[in-house]
Amino acid sequence: MIADKLQLGDTIGIVAPASGERKEIIDNGISCLKKLGFNVKIGNHVYDKYGFLAGNDKNRAEDFMAMFLDPEVKMVMCMRGGYGSMRIIDYIDMNIIESNPKIFTGFSDITILLNYINKLTGLITFHGPMINSDINDEYTLKSFLSTLTESKATYLLENPDYLALECSVNGIVEGEIVGGNLAMICSSLGTPYEIETTDKILFIEEVGEAPYRIDRMFTQLIHSGKLDKCKGFILGQFKDCGLSNYDRSFTLPQVIEDRIFSLNKPTISHFMSGHGNPKITIPIGAKIQLNCNTSEIKVLEPVVKVLS
Repeated sequence: MIADKLQLGDTIGIVAPASGERKEIIDNGISCLKKLGFNVKIGNHVYDKYGFLAGNDKNRAEDFMAMFLDPEVKMVMCMRGGYGSMRIIDYIDMNIIESNPKIFTGFSDITILLNYINKLTGLITFHGPMINSDINDEYTLKSFLSTLTESKATYLLENPDYLALECSVNGIVEGEIVGGNLAMICSSLGTPYEIETTDKILFIEEVGEAPYRIDRMFTQLIHSGKLDKCKGFILGQFKDCGLSNYDRSFTLPQVIEDRIFSLNKPTISHFMSGHGNPKITIPIGAKIQLNCNTSEIKVLEPVVKVLS
């Protein structure tokens, strides 16, 4: 299932499923969207603060559902990640989302919502920029707009020309792309919201985790059988995941070599999506071809539809 494509002048609804953010950052992001030519509707509790959260769980969930019910809203965009999406997921009515399919974007902590909504409703969601992202980054904006405003039969998920993709394990596979933040993927294990990886191509990114923590999470996914069930992997940005001294540590490349490349599944590395810039928009749940012989990631179906 896909939502209608976004057009200039459409209304984007802003929600805060997780952490709070400073008012000036929220307002700056909203201003960027308006300058691009979109209208903006702000959730009632986007500016709320409740500990580390953007308001209490029920209020954040009410904002979330209100945007899917609002006929004026064409796209639902998250304000930021941080932490808290897992706390509202019980309050989300998937029947309403399925009956009112809309473009939904976010990343990081929003990983749990992107994948669970897709899993239960079949709606393609989007791992992409949020209100607190640098939306005006040249390649972030280009990917964001071309993905959401153009309905294409097929297209490539591409890095900027100056950042080459790296094929770490060769081969060609096809499957639906799932995933996002590594810590959130692991947090879903053993819950009703557990990510489904059977015959999928798994995208993984992370931020601010030492190599041993990355190793621990990869090992958890190995022991849970999640990685063995995948057809292949796309490794995104691992921002600030290094150390100043490696006397008592593996390096991040060593961890990835040992935990991912050793599985001998087609793998592309250094894909520019995650917590850094540029941030390429990924259609979660879309069928893709991972061609590790030519370093190409090809989306094989439309991810938004032309208005009828």
